[in-house]
Parts: sequence; structure tokens; C-alpha cells
Amino acid sequence: MSKNKGNEKRVESIADMNVDFAQWYTDVVRKAEMAEYSKTGGCIIFRPYGFAIWELIRKHLDEKLAATGHENLYMPMLIPEHMLQMEKDHIEGFAPEVAWVTHGGTEELTERFCIRPTSEVLFCAHYADTVQSYRDLPKLYNQWCNVMRWEKTTRPFLRTREFLWQEGHTAHATAEESLAEALLILDIYSNLTEDKLAIPVIKGQKTEREKFAGALATYTFESLMHDGKALQTGTTHDFGDKFAKVFGIQYLDKNNQLQYAHQSSWGISTRMIGAIIMVHGDNNGLVLPPAIAPIQVVIIPVAAHKPGVIEKAEELQARLKDFRVKVDKSDHSPGWKFAEYEMKGVPIRLEIGPRDIESNQCILARRDTGEKITVSLDNLEEEVAKLLDSIRDNMYEKAAKRLQENTYQAQSMDELKNILDTTPGFVKAMWCGADACEEKIKNEATATSRCMPFEQEQVGKKCFVCGESADKMVIWGRAY
Repeated sequence: MSKNKGNEKRVESIADMNVDFAQWYTDVVRKAEMAEYSKTGGCIIFRPYGFAIWELIRKHLDEKLAATGHENLYMPMLIPEHMLQMEKDHIEGFAPEVAWVTHGGTEELTERFCIRPTSEVLFCAHYADTVQSYRDLPKLYNQWCNVMRWEKTTRPFLRTREFLWQEGHTAHATAEESLAEALLILDIYSNLTEDKLAIPVIKGQKTEREKFAGALATYTFESLMHDGKALQTGTTHDFGDKFAKVFGIQYLDKNNQLQYAHQSSWGISTRMIGAIIMVHGDNNGLVLPPAIAPIQVVIIPVAAHKPGVIEKAEELQARLKDFRVKVDKSDHSPGWKFAEYEMKGVPIRLEIGPRDIESNQCILARRDTGEKITVSLDNLEEEVAKLLDSIRDNMYEKAAKRLQENTYQAQSMDELKNILDTTPGFVKAMWCGADACEEKIKNEATATSRCMPFEQEQVGKKCFVCGESADKMVIWGRAY
């Protein structure tokens, strides 16, 4: 049994994450064959390995949404300009990022179409046409699609002009129901992130300044990356009846009285893949949580040219049919293969050679720790299952420890700035609720409010910006 030496850098083809984290991230994305830059500026090519991760995330979430009564559908990608203009706050929030279609063929259009940055207005128009009675509610819809936002600065997965996501849009009879929906989905998202992605999160509500354009309230779950920056991993929004009044979404209640519907929307995107890379990766590349790893076990035949080795590897692959398993039968050396699958973050490497076959055993190597263990082939399936569970738990505990160790408290602006400049992470500080104080933090500390956590703590009695009385603890940080 042996272990690797912590986070020692062994791969020369990628930057050291502790020296140049941004370059390390780009190197991992490309070397692990997750994505490649496209000739279409600001957009990426999802390579099969990266797309497979997204498909597994989608599979897990789709199952949860179906189990809670949500149905998938698909809306057009083009939105007429007059529809987008109907909700003033909404369009103002997205205007700088909207891409417009102005011509159809050689003909200039009489009305522009925007390429959806999000689909609230399309769902609102649909609900206005299809909701007449309380019996039509609730509408629990979700769509998996692409969207476009004309970002100026892009980075693979984290911020690209075109990206993939799911967006849920629901309509309800009451304000209580739309709020409950927003909180239900927040729990589904955060449970998925912690359980399947092994990433700890902080759940809470966004401030008025940071909430979604047009929403009554926005709820979020925030994650801390390896470099101490925050990532808004996903959000849910309670619209109340605000959009319904604009688009005329009304229904007859049980007393035959006309009422406005209440709505929610919510979404997570392929930036989840960026979170996985930045939370779990190391100087040897990706480290993937087993639940979303395209390959959970890679079998490496050692001395593959000798009789019976390849056949035994294929036999073990057949036995491990309940897992995602690959046998690498290429003519690369075992050492090359070890480094290749470390880079790709495969949770378990299974080594099998002539001596192992004679001894009815194999070697299992963990990607998360580098530890190697020798196991009997008689109970291989059970050992692999236990090891995958152990890897997920260890990855989560490691990330949770980092989150705890890099969450600080501040009593003043100077203290907050010093923390973010020297030991980046989350900062807990009391806030009076004034927009002016939040603006000052953004301008002077280049930090934003990440959320007002549901689990509140008393870390002082006065606002750390203005010194006035404060009863709200907020998580602050610098973010992607």
C-alpha cells in the first residue's frame, strides 16, 4: 500500500495550480479532452468526455425533477423583440448580453428576434394561452436547451456566449405555492451538488442588488473554488404574480373569481462542470466524483502481450457491468496510461497482470488519494462499490474542510479587503441592508454579496461598512 505525496506536481504538461490557477484550469480542460476552443468566438466545443459529464448530471437531475412531477418540453430559441420588452426590469437586466437576429436570408426582418438569454417571456405567453382554470394549475415545466449571452470575457464552462442548461418554469395558484417551488428546487439542486458532485454549498437568498432581473426573490447555493473565489452554482427565483400581471396569466378559482397565477423559474448550467474541475482538481489533472465520471473504473492490462492478460481484463470488465468501465488495450505503456487516466480524473484504476492472475487478485488505485490496495478477485464487485463510495465521501470531506478553513469573519471594510487580498475565501460580515453599503463594497473591495444564508449567525451587531445597527449576516466574496 502506498500514497502519493499530497498535491505534488507530477504532470509537466499543465501549469502548477498554486502558481497560475487560471492557466492550470485551461490546461486541464484541454488536456483532459473536455472541451476545445471553437472558431466561433466566445463559444466552445464540448468534446465527448466533457459532454458525457454533463449528460450524467442531466440524468441525475432529470430523475429528481420527474419524481417531483415536473415535465420536460421545448420552447423556440428566438424571442420577438416586443415580447422581451413587455417586462421592463427583466429586459433591462439582460439588454447588454442579448444577441439579435435582424435578417432572414437576404431580407431584413420587420421585427428583430433575440436569441434566448432565458425563456421567461415565452413561458409566460404560453401560460397566458393555456391557463384558464384552477384545474390547469400547477404547471411544472422544465426544458434542457442552449442559451446565448454575449459575454465580453469568456472561459470554458464558466462563462461562454453559448452554454447548455436546464431552465424550469412553473405556474401556481398561490404565492405560497410559487415560493415553496423555488425552495424545493433549491433543495434538489443543493442535494445533487453535495451528493453527486461532492461539493459542499451554502444556501441562502440574494440581496435586492444581486437578485434576478424581474424576480421578487432569488435563492442561491454558493460554492468555494480551490483558489478562494466563489461560484454561483445555481439559482431559483420566485416571481409572485409580477409576470402574470404583465402577460395576463389569469385563471378562475374555485369560487369562479379571476385570479393571477404565481410563477417560479430556476436553472443550473454547464458551469457545474467548471465547479467540479476547480473544487476537486489537482496538479495531475481532473479528480471526478464517481457519480458523474464517464469512466468509473479503467482496467489497465500489465504485460498485455502475455497470454491470458487481455482476456482476463475483458472478463473483469464483464463482471463489473454495473459500473462504467473501460479496458485500455492500446499499445501505450502502462505508465503512459496511468498518467492519462489520472489526467482524466477516473476514480479507480484497476491493474491486472500475469502475477495478479496467478494470485487471483488485482490492484485498485484511487484517483483521489493515490492509494493502492490489493483485492481478491473473488469479491471484486463489492470492493469496487465500497471504494467508489469511499472516494465520494473523501472528496466531499476534503472540500468541506477547505470551505470551513477558508471562511472568515470581518468587522470592517479594511479587514474584509485584507482577507480577500491575502487569504481569499468567503467572508461573513454583518450588513445593515443599505444599497449604498453594498455598492461601496463592490467598488472598494471588488467583492459582492454571495448570499444571505438561511443559517444565520451573529458575527457582530453593526454593519461592517457604515457602523449602523445590523441584524443580517451576509457571505461576501470575489466570484467567477
